[in-house]
Amino acid sequence: MTEAIRGFWVASATPLATDGSVDSAKLAAHAKQLFSKGVDGVVLFGTTGEGTSFNVPERVATIEAMLKAGVAPERIGIGGGFPAITDSIALTRAVLGLGLRHVLLLPPYFDRSVTPEGIEDAFAAIIDGVADDRLRAYLYHIPQVSGVAIPTTVAASLRKRYGKIIAGLKDSSGDFKQFQAFRKAAPELAITVGNEADIARAIAAGGAGTICGMANVVPELVKGMVDGKDVEARMQAAIDVVVKTPSLVATLKAILAAQTGDAGWLRVRPPLRALSDGAAFLRKIDELTAPAIA
Repeated sequence: MTEAIRGFWVASATPLATDGSVDSAKLAAHAKQLFSKGVDGVVLFGTTGEGTSFNVPERVATIEAMLKAGVAPERIGIGGGFPAITDSIALTRAVLGLGLRHVLLLPPYFDRSVTPEGIEDAFAAIIDGVADDRLRAYLYHIPQVSGVAIPTTVAASLRKRYGKIIAGLKDSSGDFKQFQAFRKAAPELAITVGNEADIARAIAAGGAGTICGMANVVPELVKGMVDGKDVEARMQAAIDVVVKTPSLVATLKAILAAQTGDAGWLRVRPPLRALSDGAAFLRKIDELTAPAIA
């Protein structure tokens, strides 16, 4: 069993059935297709996976279905951040019981006035409540979305308190200086980046790899970044197509629908709204990123 997430992991989109529930069969097939393209693992119910829209039972049922479909537990991570600490504890205990170890934890969100001490208290309450040495937890830093940053001092202090249970940190700030600050403050953490354009330089600076959303639709291009190929300009061009749309998540799903010919990928949960112009986005990405990565 791996001690930390390293290499090339995908923040997976979540396909939905007509009733809005998770289409677990399609999700398992998507994961296996990504593995065939060199992906090491998938993280479910993160930002790209509309994670905050799914409750504890839904997430657990999806993991059970993924395992039944033959996806190995060591290749699955799960978003475990909730406003209620008790929900994070319940989910984490449940997935550990199913054989998973990797859980990404958001800081407490909604209240933007929390102190660094309060943020550390919240993470500590989860770790203490789970009370299981099998856990490998990852602090999830995405302040532009969650509204709450993880201070570097908190990351360092939690690693010192809990050792390898605090296995890593995902920095999705898109600020490479922030990544460097985390590396300096807590060099023992396996720090992955969410911003695809930073992958190569982050790995060169001691980063653990990536957990990213663009790999849902351009895995070969992201693999090129992980492998240190000179594809940063093409990667940034693909990113620009997606981030300039009303919703990154809905756009990625629209592109997946265009790539697979499966309109079911268009479905999103409120408050997101489905987009139908995935073919246009896909054509633009193909134009800007050609030639394909070998």
